[in-house]
Amino acid sequence: MTLIKSISGIRGTIGGAVGDGLTPLDIVKFTSAYGAWAVKKSGIKKIVVGRDARISGTMVNNLVTGTLLGLGIDVIDLGLSTTPTVEVAVTGENAAGGIILTASHNPKQWNALKLLNAAGEFISDTDGKEVLEMAENSDFKYADVNDLGKVTLDNSWLQKHIDLILALPLVDVAAIKKARFSVVIDCVNSTGGIFIPALLQALGVETVHELYCEPDGNFPHNPEPLPENLTDLSKEVQAKRAHLGIAVDPDVDRLCFVCEDGNMFGEEYTLVAVTDYVLQNNKGNTVSNLSSTRALRDVTEKEGGEYHAAAVGEVNVVNKMKEVNAVIGGEGNGGVIYPELHYGRDALVGIALFLTHLAKYGKSISSLRMSYPGYFISKNKITLTPGMDIDALLVKIEEKYSKHPHSTIDGLKIEFDKEWVHLRKSNTEPIIRIYSEGNSETVANGLANKIIADIKEVLQVN
Repeated sequence: MTLIKSISGIRGTIGGAVGDGLTPLDIVKFTSAYGAWAVKKSGIKKIVVGRDARISGTMVNNLVTGTLLGLGIDVIDLGLSTTPTVEVAVTGENAAGGIILTASHNPKQWNALKLLNAAGEFISDTDGKEVLEMAENSDFKYADVNDLGKVTLDNSWLQKHIDLILALPLVDVAAIKKARFSVVIDCVNSTGGIFIPALLQALGVETVHELYCEPDGNFPHNPEPLPENLTDLSKEVQAKRAHLGIAVDPDVDRLCFVCEDGNMFGEEYTLVAVTDYVLQNNKGNTVSNLSSTRALRDVTEKEGGEYHAAAVGEVNVVNKMKEVNAVIGGEGNGGVIYPELHYGRDALVGIALFLTHLAKYGKSISSLRMSYPGYFISKNKITLTPGMDIDALLVKIEEKYSKHPHSTIDGLKIEFDKEWVHLRKSNTEPIIRIYSEGNSETVANGLANKIIADIKEVLQVN
């Protein structure tokens, strides 16, 4: 059993001993701390709650909602929802914050409490530490019987979220309708199966073939939208002779596409393509994390903007976007953040902007993919001895490549012209993650192997 306590929330496998898995007592404790923190921070006694379709969702939702009511907090319960929908609902409801019950792309035995502030954004590092401390010290009090909160069931935010997307100037429903797209969608039997068809209908998509759209939480494959998990979608796109395939993760904040020939568009290129369209119409700066493809920088600079890199993590990307006033940003895992709507990864707005772009482009999705710089990312890791000083090791590697452009804002990233390697230590185990990118798989793997050899050499010397 696993329980991971982090600044952004609590995540774990269902069951087991208290403090060892995501048990009812753990859920109540952390919900209590967060609820008390949210009221203390905002002075508002109202919190939005929504969940994905995981099997454990009803159980977790009942515990979370009941605990908040016990704190004297009113709950707006969106029921089956998406992460971005809860985010926009927090500000729309003028709430103190929100809790999203989802373990994102983790398998079905996992669930989590993702915590939002009053701006509908993930809580900061400082706030997260305060919540964890309050939980550890049981620094909260429950309400008297006359002051208990009330729960309001509200399923209106699906349509409200879609309406907000349709109102965006860069979303062109007429162009999408004219393209008469045929689309296959894989929603991994979670809430995307409710929200994606509704969005596509509102956008005027003529033909939608649904694959795994029953929101019962029985994931038919690993729910992370990676190529090896989307073989059924690829086959269905070809079988239906569709224009494209669309895949999302269980909480609908990650997005990727499949081309008409069954090949992957590439999750790294979701943000690249949407950014290309946005910058053609609205010049400005962009942000992604250090482990995302260089193609975003290439597209940004081509359109006269400035690209900025942030540390890995959505909170870090959002903070950098605000700092540089970026018009769009996100992460290479298919996470699109479009601040004109809200500061959060949102597959729904990503779909609307991408389909508008594809419709105006007027050619196949595979042709669109070929129009972007071709890069390949290799992902590796090295397991080290527990207790080893990984920071000192990274300093040694930095010294060796000191003449190359490099960044230490999140581990160590070294640039070799248009190639790069990013080394990050894990926060949970003694490993170094090594991501590298080149213009081919051979180049990317070669760069990774070179750095791995350097690390081993440093270890032998020491």
